[in-house]
This record gives sequence, structure tokens and C-alpha cells, in this order.
Amino acid sequence: MASNYLSILEGIYEDFHQPAEIIAGCFVAIALILSVFLILQHLRSYTNPAEQKWLVAVIFMVPVYATESIISLCNPRLSLACDILRNCYEAFALYAFGRYLIACLGGERRVVVLLENESGKDLRKSLLEGSDKNSNVRQRSFYNFFWHPSATGKDLLSIEKFGLVQYMILKTLCAFLAFLLEHFGVYGDGKFKWHYGYPYMAVVLNFSQMWALYCLVQLYNVTHGWLEPIKPLSKFISFKAIVFATWWQGVGIALLCEFGVLPAGEKGQNGLQDFLICIEMAIAAVAHTCVFSAKPYYFLPASAYGKVTQETIEGSVKLNEGEEKPAVLEETETQVEAPGTSITESVQDIVVEGGQRVVKDVVLTISQAIGPMEQGVMRIQQTFQGNSDASEEADSVVEVRKEVTGNLTGDENKIDV
Repeated sequence: MASNYLSILEGIYEDFHQPAEIIAGCFVAIALILSVFLILQHLRSYTNPAEQKWLVAVIFMVPVYATESIISLCNPRLSLACDILRNCYEAFALYAFGRYLIACLGGERRVVVLLENESGKDLRKSLLEGSDKNSNVRQRSFYNFFWHPSATGKDLLSIEKFGLVQYMILKTLCAFLAFLLEHFGVYGDGKFKWHYGYPYMAVVLNFSQMWALYCLVQLYNVTHGWLEPIKPLSKFISFKAIVFATWWQGVGIALLCEFGVLPAGEKGQNGLQDFLICIEMAIAAVAHTCVFSAKPYYFLPASAYGKVTQETIEGSVKLNEGEEKPAVLEETETQVEAPGTSITESVQDIVVEGGQRVVKDVVLTISQAIGPMEQGVMRIQQTFQGNSDASEEADSVVEVRKEVTGNLTGDENKIDV
């Protein structure tokens, strides 16, 4: 019975696999052409490195997803390796999007100033309203992060960076751990059974991803007014849809296979996920050409470098036939054409400068995570040391009392004699 069921599944897989490869390949070609063209536009007009280095990293997510999905679909044996690389880049892309928003706000120092000003406004508003009942709550930054993120001040930036980097670290570690568990045959990709590692890692990564996205949402809620010139909502939705939808899509397919709604089988399950991602990446590439366009970087302010062109249009209009001098209309338009940049230099800046920024944030996050642990260990050591000092002091007091008592007893004996 089981062998017949497996043979039926293999037949279904073989019947649909080749047409699925052709259809997915067409969508992948569309995704790659649109994404590569958009990336080259940004590299050619690399006029704002602080923003564009992270923007290119976000856009590059589509080619990475599309390429790895079509490879996994055509060669199921490479499915796990492609999934690991895809997950690692997903975490990095989420971090890059957070850095892009910070760059659009003017950098970390500027963001700190804006957040502190916003926190001061909330404090002054509460004082004017005479609401002192929440004065103790306002001292708790972690509580404010959930209910009053604007009152958190500069701590909001630290929490947001920690949330994004922790997901990037955990995602990478879990990816390599999955590869190790698969080598020993205990990973069980897509199988929700207690003796496999997949369900435990899925739970951990789910909470980690939700926390990272929530931190990003909280930063957006506070700063969306300042980000209005870049139309942040469309960018946020288009990016979040890729990260959030693809992850839950994989978990949903695994659950449907586990409960028998879809035919069980590792090949069919992974193949369906890869096929859907190939189609979705073509849609995402079309959205990126509109949302992450390179047109805002074609021109610069007049104070910046570049070629300045000024076009003046004049026209005369006679309002009344009896007037000798016609009214003159004049329209002047000034544009600064940004000079073309070398693609090699642009890529070098993205890799070198972006890599250094990633390393700094990872080191800072690790130190922030280790710091409280070190403080806790020091407190435990101080507690034990205090207890030992107290016991030693008590023992010394007891010894002194014994010695004093002995001396007094000896003196009394001498007196009696």
C-alpha cells in the first residue's frame, strides 16, 4: 500500500516537474533581467553611496532568490544548500533595509537627534497635560518600546539595530546547523517531528524574525513622517512581503503536507516552494523597478558637483488689443546632471564600506548581548564572595569570643587561688 502511494507521488512529480521547470525558468529570466538592469542603473548613477549601497543589497535579494530557487527546482539534491544560502541572504537583506532607512534619515547621529527631540516632545506634552501617573513607566525603555516607542528616544535605534543583527546572526548559525544536522540525518526538512531538528529551529527562527520585523515596524512608526520624501510605505510593503511571505509560505506548505492536505514527499514539497518563489520573484522585480527606482539619483542639488544646465522659456501675451507692451511670461528650469560613476568603484564601495559596517554592527550586538551576561556573572560572584566574607567574618568573631571567654575564665581561676 505504502509503495503504491509513493509510486503515485513519484509519477505526479515526474509529470509536472518538466513543465514547472519551463514556466519557472521564464519567470526567473524576467526577474533577473529587470533586477540586473535596475542594479546597473544604481551603480551607474552612484551619487548617494550612504543610501544606495544598502539599496543595491536589498534589490539583489530578487536575483539571489530566483537563481537559487531555479537551481533547487532543477536539481533537488542541491535543495538544502540553496535553501541555506537563500536564508542567509534573507537575513542580510533585512539588515540592509534597516540601514537604508537610517541612511535616508541622515545617518545614525541624525537619527539619534531626531529620536531625542521626539522623546522630548512627548515628555513636554505629558507635563503640560499634568499626567504624572506614568512617570515611573517612562523610565522603563523596554516598556516604552512596545507602547510608546517615540518616548524611548535614542534607545529605539539601539533596540532596532540589535533586533536586526540578532536575526542575521541566528539565521546564519541555524543555516549551518541545519547543514550539520542533515549530514547526520536528523534535520528532517519540513517534518514536524520531535526527533528532528527542523521544528525546533523553525520556532526559534520564527520568533527571531518576528522580533526583527517588529523592531523595524516600530522604527518606521516613529520616523515615517521624516521618511515621507522617499515614500517609505510602498518600499516597506514590497520588501516585507518577500521576507515574510516566503518564510510563512514554506512553513505553510510543510504543515499542509504534514496534515495530508498536500501529497507528502520531500521532493514535491521543496519543488512547490521553489516553483512559487520563482513566480513571486518576477512579480517582486516588477515592483522593485517602480519602488526602488534609480531616477531620484540622476540629478543632484545645485550646490553639489555635476553639470548645471539652465533652460529659460519666454513668451509674450497681449492681454488687450490697445496695450502697447505685451505681458512677458518667463519660466526658468535648473537641473544638475549627475556625472556617471564607474561600476567597479561603486561595487568596491558597496563591498568594502558595507562589509565594514556589518562587522561593526555584529561586534556591537555581540558585546551588547554578552554585557548583561557578564554583569550577571559578576553579581553572582559578588554575592558568593559577600557570603564567604560574611561567613569568614562570623567565624573570626566566634574565635575571638572563644579566646576572650577563655582568657576571662583563666583570670577568674587565678583570683580564686
